[in-house]
Amino acid sequence: MSKSTKIFIIISTVLLLCGLGAWMMLYLIFVSPSDNNRDVVIGSGEKLAVIELNGVILSAEETVRQFKKYREDRSIRGILFRVDSPGGGVVASQEIYEEVKKTRNSGKPVVVSMGSLGASGGYYVSCPANKIVANPGTLTGSIGVISQFMEYDSLLGKIGVGVNTIKSGKLKDAGNPFRPMTVEDKEYFQNLMDNVHRQFIAAVENERHLPHDSVVALADGRVFTGEQALNLGLIDTLGTYEDAIIIAAKIARIKGTPSIVKERKRTFSIYDRLFGETKFSELLKLKDEIFNQPILQYKLAHGF
Repeated sequence: MSKSTKIFIIISTVLLLCGLGAWMMLYLIFVSPSDNNRDVVIGSGEKLAVIELNGVILSAEETVRQFKKYREDRSIRGILFRVDSPGGGVVASQEIYEEVKKTRNSGKPVVVSMGSLGASGGYYVSCPANKIVANPGTLTGSIGVISQFMEYDSLLGKIGVGVNTIKSGKLKDAGNPFRPMTVEDKEYFQNLMDNVHRQFIAAVENERHLPHDSVVALADGRVFTGEQALNLGLIDTLGTYEDAIIIAAKIARIKGTPSIVKERKRTFSIYDRLFGETKFSELLKLKDEIFNQPILQYKLAHGF
């Protein structure tokens, strides 16, 4: 082996090792996944789990996973479901609703504690709970469905851009942002809205044990304060988060002060540990807000 070949092999090896080292460093700093979320237990009494639902409901996966985990954990006596949400996707809200209902029917009590907002889908997911607790100033209700469509055709026409659409059915491109919505399109979407709206009304009627006509009268998209919602039968009592813990402990027959079990997310990388993950997570939420909005939504418009 010639001297030049040996030098080439050595340099190539060094470069390869440096490249692998740099890749591993970048992986650890920016990408490195953590272990699963861990439970933090505060207190020494019998256990009460807390599940939080904050912000727009775009996915049910995390909330459903936690309900299933705590429902199957025999050491958990009850669940406090902290809801602070303007609602979101219809299907995601319905999946969480079913999980709350399944947990309640299993014999493990669920108490909802509403924060600033428990409206539309945020109210929908709360309905199956054993008790709903809200602050006097909580905004809740908003029993309705909304679907919004962008329309770009006027703007594109001004810059001389057009879109050709080939379709196999007259309603296949209903909601297409590159053409005005027709009367048939509007009737089609209104029928969808009315059907999903009836599903929401039926859920409130069945879970809150309210007369059908009473729910229909309230189901025009209005929000109510916690105080108003109590008088209308939409919630069970007024109280703070701490009050809700006491109520949940009582229903779960926990003697004394319960210990609180709550998932804590691990930071995902060295970068997160050094600089925090708040800004990055906010960017992800903003992306979801813009691009991942469901077509059918149990959501309070404008979000207050």
